[in-house]
Amino acid sequence: MHRTQAERLAAELPSQSADNAFRSGLAILNAGFPELLVPPARLLADRHAADPRMMQLLGLAARADRDGPLAYRAFAKAARLAPRDALIAHSHARTALEAGKPSIDLFRTARAMAPADGTILQGLAAALYAEGRAGDALQVLADALGTSALWLEGHRSFAHIAGQTGQDPLGTIERALGGLPRQADLHRLRIAILQEARRLDEVLPAIDAATSSLGEQPWLVTLAAHASSEIGDFEEADRLFDASPDIATAGDAAMLARHQLRADRPDEAATTMEPWLQRDGRETLFPYASLAWRLLGDPRSEWLDRDGAFVRQFDIVERIDDFPALVAHIRSLHVARAAPLDQSVRHGTQTDGDLFLRDEVPIQALRKVILECVAQYAAELPEAVQGHPTLIERRIPARMAGSWSVRLKGAGYHTDHIHSQGWISSALYLALPDTMGSSDGSDPHAGWLTLGECRELAPSLAPYRKIEPKIGQLVLFPSTMWHGTRPFSAGERLTVAFDIARPKQD
Repeated sequence: MHRTQAERLAAELPSQSADNAFRSGLAILNAGFPELLVPPARLLADRHAADPRMMQLLGLAARADRDGPLAYRAFAKAARLAPRDALIAHSHARTALEAGKPSIDLFRTARAMAPADGTILQGLAAALYAEGRAGDALQVLADALGTSALWLEGHRSFAHIAGQTGQDPLGTIERALGGLPRQADLHRLRIAILQEARRLDEVLPAIDAATSSLGEQPWLVTLAAHASSEIGDFEEADRLFDASPDIATAGDAAMLARHQLRADRPDEAATTMEPWLQRDGRETLFPYASLAWRLLGDPRSEWLDRDGAFVRQFDIVERIDDFPALVAHIRSLHVARAAPLDQSVRHGTQTDGDLFLRDEVPIQALRKVILECVAQYAAELPEAVQGHPTLIERRIPARMAGSWSVRLKGAGYHTDHIHSQGWISSALYLALPDTMGSSDGSDPHAGWLTLGECRELAPSLAPYRKIEPKIGQLVLFPSTMWHGTRPFSAGERLTVAFDIARPKQD
């Protein structure tokens, strides 16, 4: 379904019967146009106030459009109208959790209706964790995994919570492998969690253990090649990549290009990526292509990055009614003891869940200001360029793909990274140390944001921009652009960050 079709169908919804409107609304939602569905779904919910499906439709549309408070209110009413509907009960619990409301009992109610639904149990564990009961959350998951050892998403949830509470994220996976040593999915997950936890010295032994149990497998050879490169054994990585299957996806190409860049062979990296830059998934490759092109002096780096010209700064302090209250509120949301797995945070914590789905006045006021800045940023970008990941044709709606807060303390920093699945990324500074300098004075840019720099893969390239953080400053930049921060000596650095999803172009 194209946008014009969705627009026409959305316009017809209010005149349809409840049955037809519900089916048509789901079609619009499944086609990826929730912003078109929200207004008629509001009308339908008012017109058919006793029909839980209309509130359910509004809740689904609002949640897909990233309006957490509206989604929560809609599903709360739907649950009152249909108290025995398991799907509505689960959605009510999920949106309550996302909105920052008490949700443990709601998940238990949903679980009583659908005891075999693992996603409800994951939600219950997340709710327990959100309400300060991490031990109970881990126990709930561990008990279920004791009888369902192949429940991979349950293992992932356990690892996520355990990692942020300073416990072993591999606990349930190791126990499962003890009884099921020939289960390839468990081995794959174990290796992935080790990589996400940055326990690089354990990755190759885990691959060896998997090979011993499963025999030689092409995917294990590829993972061993990647792991060898990550620890700096380029000769072994070359040997293993040569023995790996042909590149089948953009992700495979990115993995090989990453190795070639690290080994200082940008010409090979560019050749690896070239066939994939016109295919689906190419956004994954643009950050690596940028590095290769810059190292080679290829003019396409200017086409892609414009030497950092897409970086913009906004001062929003005066646009927030009570900035100190906002800072205190977001600081209170940091309950983790360690950084999450597979993130760029070092020596700090990150909030759980999607920050801007929370139904709290300071959060929603900030969201409104930020979306205004994003709209201005998008409108002021240069005109569209065919095939460009940032200069796209359709730039609305500006829908958040994810949002969070990071709190760094004492030499904390972000490694250089990218968010290639987003369109626009960000950093907003809420609190900073009194002094950002390094302890020995060796780095005059300690604590600064760097854009266009990847010291791990291309240490010879200088950043496009180095930005000194200022309280209340919002920085927006393309999601495909490398970014990170320099360590600082002491104090607190509290930020909010988010990604804006690439709008659907149909």
